[in-house]
Amino acid sequence: MSTTAAGPAAPGVVCAFAVTRTPPDPAALAAARGHEEGGPLRVLSAGDLCLVVQDVPAALFDAEALTERLNRPDDLERCARAHHRGVEAAAGRGPVVPLPMATLYRGDLTAARAVAARQPVLVTLLDRLRDRTEWAVKVHAAESPPEPATDTGAGAGGGAGTGSGTGSGAGGRAYLTRISARRRDRQGAHDRALAEAEAVDAELRRYAVAATRHRPQSERLTGRRAPQLLNVAYLVEDARRTAFAEALARLTADGRRPAVRVDASGPWIPYSFARWDEDPQAAPDQEVPA
Repeated sequence: MSTTAAGPAAPGVVCAFAVTRTPPDPAALAAARGHEEGGPLRVLSAGDLCLVVQDVPAALFDAEALTERLNRPDDLERCARAHHRGVEAAAGRGPVVPLPMATLYRGDLTAARAVAARQPVLVTLLDRLRDRTEWAVKVHAAESPPEPATDTGAGAGGGAGTGSGTGSGAGGRAYLTRISARRRDRQGAHDRALAEAEAVDAELRRYAVAATRHRPQSERLTGRRAPQLLNVAYLVEDARRTAFAEALARLTADGRRPAVRVDASGPWIPYSFARWDEDPQAAPDQEVPA
């Protein structure tokens, strides 16, 4: 969440979605929905750029109310979907720089000034993102079958506490050997999965102009028992979209990487490569020369 205007919100709060050079088609903009509580989406001129915005009620979008709403999962999802709808509407006729969710200003003049102050950065970003889209790729370790129930080794030599103890000691050593072997197997499988995940990333970077790694998601979020090893966004030229998709198909279908599972989605608006608060000349992770 990004609240640009400091202090409590005043009447006439403006929620900004994205910056573009070319305003979207008026009919398409009128058909799009932003936040359910706000007015229609509209275009605000800011120097040589355009900002797609929506008037929203201050009572629901001041700092306190918004923080409370975004701490509720259902409201957070609704806000995220509304923000994405606004960004999509802005992208109807060319590249956009999406703004962070819940970027708020006190009125049109404040919003236009904020964009004008960052115009050189925004222009550079728009040039960089023209005719390019984002692809999201997540690589998980392949799920292994559940391990057998752990035994204690007690009584392996004919019953715990009986006999001379020689059998029990041998059983204990056998148990420790099995545990050690399982640990080595798990570590070996993890190392193979990491190596294959890196190979997947190296292959896909051949078809991208830039890539950035996000923090892997937890098993609670993914719903998988196997860990997520890589969570990568790739910036792909439209002219190379088919080649990138074909590379993905090979990686997911030919079984060359049995230690991992690759999931991909796209093309998307390049959120991961449109940070207007960072230097757009510096690649997020890797920039591949044309």
